Amino acid sequence: MAAAILIASGTRLPAPETSVRTRPDSVRIYLLADTLHTGLVFDLRWLVKHGYVKPVGIGDHEFVAMSWGDEVAYLQRRWLTPGQVFRAFFTPNSSVMECIPFDWKVEEVCPHQRVYVAEIPKSAGVALAGFLNAHAERRADGTPVTIARSSWGEGCLIRCPEHVTYDISRTCNHWTAEALAAAGLWVDAGRVPTAAGLIRQATTGANGFRLIWDPELREDR
Repeated sequence: MAAAILIASGTRLPAPETSVRTRPDSVRIYLLADTLHTGLVFDLRWLVKHGYVKPVGIGDHEFVAMSWGDEVAYLQRRWLTPGQVFRAFFTPNSSVMECIPFDWKVEEVCPHQRVYVAEIPKSAGVALAGFLNAHAERRADGTPVTIARSSWGEGCLIRCPEHVTYDISRTCNHWTAEALAAAGLWVDAGRVPTAAGLIRQATTGANGFRLIWDPELREDR
């Protein structure tokens, strides 16, 4: 389910990893997680270079946060009723992909989420861009159809094709796992119905995600 990620004023954040440099043939990707929901942050220019088609109005930015889920949950922006939860999990529902560009350190923009980082080959951008493009309904000019503003930031909600539905067999965490698999990581989407299950796989040695920010460890708590 969608969870608003707010920029917290006065939050004391960990020092940035200024001494760590990405290998020339690699690019960093970030995994965001709370207790229920996961999403990803990518280098936007890298994605576009490898074929990702941006929604109109996104512009040229350093990063893009992306996640996927039930359309009603994203549009409503408040807790679902018991009936809505039942329908979301046990009937096929329309879905949306959220796309939010930004130009700040990921930890500063998303201080209420756990933030993990890993490096993948730059060449993985082609398959990943193809996966993301396949989750967008298209306008006549080939750009994604957008239906609303994003739940935070200056982004948008992208309408997914009719056959791309949300239910208990394919939740936001399955989508995140599938995106990581498209990027060449060793993730089994069938074994990650929960955010915790996804994180366990992502942080194995084969995938190499490491925790760089945890809101539970904030100095101002």
